Amino acid sequence: QVLLVESGGGLVQPGGSLTLSCVASGLSLDDYSSAWFRQAPGKEREGVACIQDFGSRTYYADSVKGRFTISRDNRKNTVSLQMNNLKPEDTGVYYCVAGAGWFLSLDENDYGYWGQGTQVTVSS
Repeated sequence: QVLLVESGGGLVQPGGSLTLSCVASGLSLDDYSSAWFRQAPGKEREGVACIQDFGSRTYYADSVKGRFTISRDNRKNTVSLQMNNLKPEDTGVYYCVAGAGWFLSLDENDYGYWGQGTQVTVSS
């Protein structure tokens, strides 16, 4: 059974930082490309950052470029999202995802495995 479990969400003030972590079991993340998606209340789900299954190539949505950093630790089988200078519009449920293959994509159809999500709220 494949499980992706996110942690690290919470309430933070505008301008603050959070680090989300995702631990995978049942698959080896170094064989998968990974990404983080988010969904704000009343809005469609959107991809924010992705990383290839090996190497260091990453890609970010324009809305988070320069503020968010995605990384992976294949020894720990984890993917992380460092979020700095958070804004109220970053509020939402953040999902860790994995997809078999070597690609960079913010298309949710490319990812077959999804975590349950972790809530991030940016508010003063």
